[in-house]
Amino acid sequence: MKILLINHFPLQGSGSGIYTLNIAQELIKEGHTVFVIDIDCETDNTNYPFQRRTIICKNDDIDLDIDLDLNFDLDFNFPCFTTHPRSLNTYYNISDKQIKQYVNTFVRVTQEVVNDFDPDIIHAQHLWITPYAALKSDVPYVVTVHGTDLMGFKKDKRYHKYALEGANNAAKIITISRQVHNDSLELFKLPEKRLKLNPNGFDDDMFQPKSTTKKEILNKFGIDILPSKLVSFVGKFTEFKGIDILIKAARKVTDEIQGVIFALAGDGQLMTEMKRLAQDLKLNNVYFLGHQTQKDVALLYSAADVSVVPSRIEPFGLVAIEALGCGTPVVATNAGGLPDFINNDVGQLVEMENADALSEAIIEELKNNTKLTKGKYAREYAVKNYSWKKTLRNVIEIYDKAINK
Repeated sequence: MKILLINHFPLQGSGSGIYTLNIAQELIKEGHTVFVIDIDCETDNTNYPFQRRTIICKNDDIDLDIDLDLNFDLDFNFPCFTTHPRSLNTYYNISDKQIKQYVNTFVRVTQEVVNDFDPDIIHAQHLWITPYAALKSDVPYVVTVHGTDLMGFKKDKRYHKYALEGANNAAKIITISRQVHNDSLELFKLPEKRLKLNPNGFDDDMFQPKSTTKKEILNKFGIDILPSKLVSFVGKFTEFKGIDILIKAARKVTDEIQGVIFALAGDGQLMTEMKRLAQDLKLNNVYFLGHQTQKDVALLYSAADVSVVPSRIEPFGLVAIEALGCGTPVVATNAGGLPDFINNDVGQLVEMENADALSEAIIEELKNNTKLTKGKYAREYAVKNYSWKKTLRNVIEIYDKAINK
């Protein structure tokens, strides 16, 4: 079949972007034809195995001299629910005029691609603007709810008419965790039969145990230290990711485990504040790595003794699955989708907003060397339950039913 995937974000740097990229690649492996519409503020020359139309945004933070050849679809940077490595703009601070321009651009570009590509089905990401654009094309469509869209729905009523119309006319709405499923039912007042819970998959070829050492991976990031233990974090530097709780926990872990290092991969609006917090706590063993490629993130997970997901809100928790796929135990908070799959066999769950509980769990994992005892099972568990092959089988079944409805 021919599938058009639409997303509000670039294919790198966000959970829904990675979801879109993975599902596109897996569909192609199964013999389907894929076209992707995404959005960005710069050109991405990656040689993806599918056709692609990127909505190009103007980013005032980039020197215009390097962007003279770009034809901008939008005269402002792409908005986000939280932040993105290439945009700090949000849906909540753009004007009504910009919202109209944004919506009209997605509707126009979607129709142009539909006219040329002639898809059998559209798969829109987020219960937001992309389902509305799909609706206007008269092609059957399904939607995946990623959770941050629900946060946006609660926060800004200006988008309700688009989100509700897109939701009410979708052939099926896919939810990625039990909490996202329940929240979608509550917010959109839809019959449960319209929804299908289908957890995220992860790229088990990319995220598998790598042959690397702590010294090798830290040297790659410019850190010339050999730690006794390595703790990793991967995610956006935004409030709901709970990085402040991790840094506070790092103080107690550092006092207890000699030679431990914390390597934090990601970027966002709280970067400066988190660096200041580490300085205030006199932590010279917390390293801020910035945004990293999936390849380097997989190396970091593989070298780490434990990976930490300290979120206050976590619609699914793909980074936790990816760490497990690399054979690394995960300490996570009891938030959102994380309790769906983190347990004592692969790590630990702790109370949210509790730096003491988080530090105690990290210390326990490090002192007991659970990378050796839980690591192999963590990999097997992730592949068995959350590989893209399993996720995709359900998605293709949803497509078939939507087309033949």
